[in-house]
Amino acid sequence: MRARRLIAAASVAALGVLSLTACGRMSPDVAAYVGDRTYSVARVDEVYDDAQSRFADAVRQQAAEAGAVPTADQLRSAVTRQDVVNLLVSIDLGKRIVAERGLSVTDQFTPEQLAPELRMPPQAEYAQLWGEWVDISMALNQKLPPAELSDESVMAVYHAIAKAGGVQPGLTVAQVRQLFGDGGFVRSAAALSAAMEEQADKVDLSVNPRFTPLGVPSFVNRGQELIFYALPYVEASSPVTEVSTPEPAVTPAEQNGAVAP
Repeated sequence: MRARRLIAAASVAALGVLSLTACGRMSPDVAAYVGDRTYSVARVDEVYDDAQSRFADAVRQQAAEAGAVPTADQLRSAVTRQDVVNLLVSIDLGKRIVAERGLSVTDQFTPEQLAPELRMPPQAEYAQLWGEWVDISMALNQKLPPAELSDESVMAVYHAIAKAGGVQPGLTVAQVRQLFGDGGFVRSAAALSAAMEEQADKVDLSVNPRFTPLGVPSFVNRGQELIFYALPYVEASSPVTEVSTPEPAVTPAEQNGAVAP
């Protein structure tokens, strides 16, 4: 199944991410503490190394079939350790919310369906984690009441998408609102954000400074292409200022078709 809209698998307000020292939990070998769960740096490395290895193998195989030799850069996936931490923490928090609310999660997205867009073999755990997270976030989006649509939430989502090259940067609030239409996906994103922020407070979330700012994995449908991005958890009082604006990646002529609201 392909996404037909901006998927509201992104948070807009802050999760109030704590440093490891905030709760006396300060092991440099730990990437994140989520309640009673500990995600080690070794666990993050495991997922990351597996993704890089499987990606490189797939590239080598495709190159061999074409009689070519890939370069070192071509053998390296764009996946980062930060991406892995974002997924692990978001899945954990999302599962806790699902359990508390007695919701059911439907298996709608498989690694095989997401793999081509992720540019990652479906056997990679990274692709499997993405499939799990999309199902969880969609289950929550369908049940959480939509939040109020604010300029801050609209621009937070917009800047995150622009940073990933999914839409032309530099637009005004009015232009973004026009581009996003009724902004239903932003309302859903804000609602999910509030639920995740509440859950993070409950479990006393702590994240190694090495992996901050934390981000919620998300993706946007641009035509037949999925643009994957992460919306950073930023201070609720200023949900836009910590999101940088990249250089233009979409021409003005492409602007109206860049995002499917």
